[in-house]
Amino acid sequence: MSFWTRKRDRSFFANTGSLVICGLLAGVVVAAASFPAVAMSGLAAKAGSRGFAELPSELEHQSAPQVTRIFASDGKTQIAVMYDEFRSDVPLKDISKNMQNAIVAAEDHQFYEHNGVDLKGVARAFVNNRNGGSQQGASTLTMQAVRMMLAYSAKTPQEAIDATKDTPERKLSEMKYAMQLEKELTKEQILERYLNMAPFGNGAYGVYAGSQVYFKKKPKDLTVAEAALLAGMVKAPTSFDPTTPSGYPQALDRRNYIIDNMVDLKYITAADATKAKAAKLGRTTNRPGNGCVSVAKNNWGFFCDYFYRWWLSQKEFGETTYDRERQLKSGGYRVVTSLDVKAQASARKEITDRIDDTNRNALLLAGVEPGTGRVRTLAANRKFKLDNAEHPKNKLNSNPELAAKGIRGTYPYTTNPIITGGGDIVGYQAGSVFKMLTMVAALENGFELDHQITSGATYKSGYIIDPSSDAACPGTHFYCPSNASKDEQGTFNMWTGFGKSVNTYFVPLQEQVGAEKVVDVAKRFGVQFRARSDAEMANNPTAANQWGAFTLGVSASTPLDIANAYATLAGDGMYCKPTPIQRITSADGTKVKAGQPECTRATSKDVARKALDAARCPVGDQAQLGNCAGATEPGAHSAVGHPIFGKTGTTDADKTAALVVGTQSLVVAGYLVNPDWAGHYDRMSHGIVNPAVYRTMADYMDGKPQEEFKKPGE
Repeated sequence: MSFWTRKRDRSFFANTGSLVICGLLAGVVVAAASFPAVAMSGLAAKAGSRGFAELPSELEHQSAPQVTRIFASDGKTQIAVMYDEFRSDVPLKDISKNMQNAIVAAEDHQFYEHNGVDLKGVARAFVNNRNGGSQQGASTLTMQAVRMMLAYSAKTPQEAIDATKDTPERKLSEMKYAMQLEKELTKEQILERYLNMAPFGNGAYGVYAGSQVYFKKKPKDLTVAEAALLAGMVKAPTSFDPTTPSGYPQALDRRNYIIDNMVDLKYITAADATKAKAAKLGRTTNRPGNGCVSVAKNNWGFFCDYFYRWWLSQKEFGETTYDRERQLKSGGYRVVTSLDVKAQASARKEITDRIDDTNRNALLLAGVEPGTGRVRTLAANRKFKLDNAEHPKNKLNSNPELAAKGIRGTYPYTTNPIITGGGDIVGYQAGSVFKMLTMVAALENGFELDHQITSGATYKSGYIIDPSSDAACPGTHFYCPSNASKDEQGTFNMWTGFGKSVNTYFVPLQEQVGAEKVVDVAKRFGVQFRARSDAEMANNPTAANQWGAFTLGVSASTPLDIANAYATLAGDGMYCKPTPIQRITSADGTKVKAGQPECTRATSKDVARKALDAARCPVGDQAQLGNCAGATEPGAHSAVGHPIFGKTGTTDADKTAALVVGTQSLVVAGYLVNPDWAGHYDRMSHGIVNPAVYRTMADYMDGKPQEEFKKPGE
């Protein structure tokens, strides 16, 4: 009983709505017939009911979602596009007349004559539909534009549904909005908005996207046949999809129908129509890739993903990560990133020349520009993939315990944080590259580059550690580091101790300065301390004071961390937060400040210049303020051919090999690591990582003028 009551209620309200429209239309049609010149300027409301006049007419002019384009630093090389709806607005002058005419021929023959509502068409459709004829909509282009604008301005899903559901109330509101829109905009402006919002199927929204997806051309170049096909798809993009077996014949019939309409409206000649109908329909689409996974084959995926993660962290683009992602994928931004195409190509080549993508060990390179923090390259012997889920083609994890459980490793497919850190990637021990931080702390606290320490093969420190540790002096609880080579004994200063990477010089130097002060320098220079145990040590001054092995690089870091820390020296002591941005422009041409260099003074100019002078020694260059007398990578300077500085790094049992090389223009850091298993047994080779780093630098500096480093006081 209640079921039939509800059904009757619905019929009652539907009939009531129909009577309202019928009364309204009867009056409007009579008015239009008697006074065609003024029918829509006031008589429409009077001819209907007071309810129509009271309907809202203010329409929020909300832009439809736009594609965001991501470019390399040259502003020309497009590295990615990101979108929820593939759409990019174009002005009407850049849309062919064929397309403008075709959409009128398909949807609204009286477009240039009516004032938003085609009264005769509405009445005709109403009578036809009431008498059981084929359903007719009678919505004008203006009314359709209103419907799309209402949907895009919706603040909630329900508002979006209300904007498009087929009810008498929605139709009445749409009509009044359309009448108001015709007062505010010209016909050309309405047509432009319509063509930029209309859906064309296969992920294409707006005429620019439709032209690209189906014809791989610009809207201004559309032929009659192409324009008619696109115009025909708006009514039902799925039904008239030429790429599907069922849609192809329907798309062909509708295209030809629209071509005939174009003849009837005198937009084209009969000869033009015959030629257009003879044109074959394509059965494929050219939909562009969306997001970072689509550019993985160009080795831009890692950098692209770094940019994407950066964007999601910026509050300027929204309060939540969801809001920020929506801004990115619908805001129509033009983003020129810091990615240097030449540096990226070189880094990738130098990596692949030395180690295969399927190797369980990862060669990771990051390049940063001193003085700005702009990230110029991120590369690895890995293939970028979309998410953190295990890839079915990945090999079993190199960790035997995980492999026994069937867990796969991160090779050959992996994600970007492997280079930059983030998520569950805390970084890797990098060894003696951290000694630079100790040198800076010593210089800040009154020590000079010529500060001498007589070093033996081992050093018994005052740092207390577990007596069962291999690093403890036999029979004691004191930390007792040794050198990589027994030849590293004697009296050293900062030039010679850093050049030869003497552990038994830098541990006592750190002890003299205070380990907590070295940790403080690391913080100022951008070391992130992502591992919980590292953070607990770094954030507790008492614990940090006893971190004896810190100067030897036992804290986890990434190539990006170390590249940027050394870039702080070349930047005269200014630490610049790493950024993937050159510039961002919003859809309306406004420049966005986000991503511009954020630099703070990390140490004094003179301290930075002194430390850099000593850092020339490990990579085969000559210091200006003293003598080097040795290098751990002497071939770097001759390969680059420019003044350089840097440092090698090696951990216990060669589980990591690292090198950082810098100039005034770029600093590149490279790690050779096993990302899946810190306790692996492989011995990492400097013969792989070192040339990859300095050859990348050499390629980048090729053709650039010689630039000498400045001395303190200059």
